[in-house]
Amino acid sequence: MSTTSAPALAAALSEPIEKGNSLWHDAWLRLRKNQLSVFGMIALTVIAFACVIGPVLSAYGYEEQNLDLGASPPSGAHWLGTDTLGRDLLVRLLFGGRVSLAVGLSATFVALTIGVVYGAVAGFFGGKRDAFMMRAVDIMYSLPFPIFVILLMVFFGRNIILLFVAIGAVEWLTMARIVRGQVMAVKKMEFIEAARSLGFGRRRIIFRHILPNIMGPIIVYTTLTIPGVMLLEAFLSFLGLGVQPPMSSWGVLIKDGAEKMEEFWWLLIFPGTVFSLTLFSLNFLGDGLRDALDVRSSKD
Repeated sequence: MSTTSAPALAAALSEPIEKGNSLWHDAWLRLRKNQLSVFGMIALTVIAFACVIGPVLSAYGYEEQNLDLGASPPSGAHWLGTDTLGRDLLVRLLFGGRVSLAVGLSATFVALTIGVVYGAVAGFFGGKRDAFMMRAVDIMYSLPFPIFVILLMVFFGRNIILLFVAIGAVEWLTMARIVRGQVMAVKKMEFIEAARSLGFGRRRIIFRHILPNIMGPIIVYTTLTIPGVMLLEAFLSFLGLGVQPPMSSWGVLIKDGAEKMEEFWWLLIFPGTVFSLTLFSLNFLGDGLRDALDVRSSKD
């Protein structure tokens, strides 16, 4: 019986071990190849940075009025023109971006928290508990979302914090369904059975073993929820139930611009363009993440 010589064994052990790529590394490599997703990331970064820094660096305040100037077209002093009260449109556009992005992120976080926990519990326990919880979701689905949010706003008052909560409170339903379906598939896998056999509690299994393995679909749907939330905020602001003066949001600016678009075109064109660009960028990024996190798309 032959044996491996000591020098050969030492040489084999000294060779560096090739490390494999993680799922997240492979997903990042696939995402970088998607030009639309890269464009979306760059555009969102530029828009967010401008909204945060722009109003600070501007010589005008978002509330500063010049009634003598009135609505004036773009010029050297006011790059995007002014509104009917003589307020600089660029500053109000950037400040409104802060509000719209904050609504999108905060309301999505509320929806994400409620939907993930609700869907994970329903999918993990199953049975009558799952049936009852999902019938409640079906009932809420039957209610018109905008009407439900409007009722919440009318009942609790027009407050920007309550706006975050009200929108998030109706946007979690689809997230709950997605998480429930993923949990029902993952909980039947061998490593979950192994965790049960080791005596791990239900809470630990859900939050330490199941949810980390379904983060891909959760992240993708989160990026697709943000533009939906921003559209809902714009719709509410268009109806006069969103952000209240003197604050602004993209929805408020689009509403004001639509009322005067025949006379002052710039009041609608510039807010509408930035808002559309943001929504397109978020959707491009969401589509790219969906493809990148799908392991079946890997050719390796």
